[in-house]
Amino acid sequence: MISTFKKYPGKSISIIFLAIGTFILMQFFLPLASFQIWEISQNVNNQTLISPKNANSVLGISVQNKDNFPTFISSRIREIQPSYNIFTLSVPKLKIEKNNVFVDSNDLAKGLVHLPGSALPGEKGNIFISGHSALSRFFAGQNAPFGKLPELKKGDEIIIEAANNKYVYKVIETKAVSPSDLSVIPAPDTQGRYISLMTCVPPGLNLKRLIVLGKMI
Repeated sequence: MISTFKKYPGKSISIIFLAIGTFILMQFFLPLASFQIWEISQNVNNQTLISPKNANSVLGISVQNKDNFPTFISSRIREIQPSYNIFTLSVPKLKIEKNNVFVDSNDLAKGLVHLPGSALPGEKGNIFISGHSALSRFFAGQNAPFGKLPELKKGDEIIIEAANNKYVYKVIETKAVSPSDLSVIPAPDTQGRYISLMTCVPPGLNLKRLIVLGKMI
């Protein structure tokens, strides 16, 4: 190998750059291909996200572009403020352990954010949490905690801890929707306690939103 490099240095450098370029391209195309396979499997299984019954529950919520990134923005203000401004989320399947979730925040730059006005942990309704994905699920980390969210399946656990209380939810549905689809925000019914985790799919791109819906057990 060393003798080949000395004999043909220009050719060896070209091969190295070609290998690097191929690796970078694969980091873009692999998540896209993986998402397409995932979406086809959802259609084959006829999985349909439960439709919300209360259309009024999206009042005060809109889709706004921030740096060419469509984002759910809520202007809702609670009548009674919670006693905490952060709770934690754990997802054992994804090795997410006690990640902070910022209560009533529209600022995704913080990390995981809880949509203002959505249910609080333990309440009836739907806890709606958003977080970034990553260009590649291999590189998902603190700045992209939801990079591996497409790996969740029915029955996987989502654990919330708030004000010294622990709440366990089990995944019941997953679905990819349009970035402007507000119908995923309300709870499916008026009696249950639900949680929704949302991120962009394919990971790192902005084509659709993945919704993972869980119900308290």
